[in-house]
Amino acid sequence: MKNILKLGLVLTLYAVAACVGLAFVYSGTEKIIAQRQQADLEAALKALFPGLEGYKDITGELVSPDGAVEFEGQYGILRGEALIGAAIRASGASYGGKVVILVGVGIDGKITGVKILETSDTPGLGANAASPTYYVDRARKITFYGQFTGKSVTDPFRVKEDVAAITASTITSRAITDAVRASIAAASAWLAANTGAEQGAP
Repeated sequence: MKNILKLGLVLTLYAVAACVGLAFVYSGTEKIIAQRQQADLEAALKALFPGLEGYKDITGELVSPDGAVEFEGQYGILRGEALIGAAIRASGASYGGKVVILVGVGIDGKITGVKILETSDTPGLGANAASPTYYVDRARKITFYGQFTGKSVTDPFRVKEDVAAITASTITSRAITDAVRASIAAASAWLAANTGAEQGAP
């Protein structure tokens, strides 16, 4: 019995030591991970808004008009104290799982850019959505995500009509297009309410 108790005590001490060690590792890396995620977000926002001087987290203020599209983050883009746009981190179900994008919308109701942040779709097919070397318009070197830049909230956003599809990847094309459509609809409405700007003007 004494040996069993001794063994139990030793195992308990090892377990406590392991938990303490893991806690120290987690507390040390958690801050680094958070800083990296923050830096990645700021870099993505600056890519969509070259005039960005700051931004504010407005998560919770915008509601997705599409039940299949979830808004994971929302940001008001600032130049000085002036609001110049909004960005939405949106996700939806695609062929290989969840696809996550970042959509920038200016106060004129037009898309400033789209970034594909995460995709699990098939390499060489749906994954081409995020490729900077896959062109839906090779002559003009327009990528799949690049074709959304400049589109207005009044555009239809229909795959194989005003949106060129990725070859053999209609599901991916539609998933991303739906997320973009939901994002610009919500962002343009929010911007109109907060800046008084007329949305969708030519």
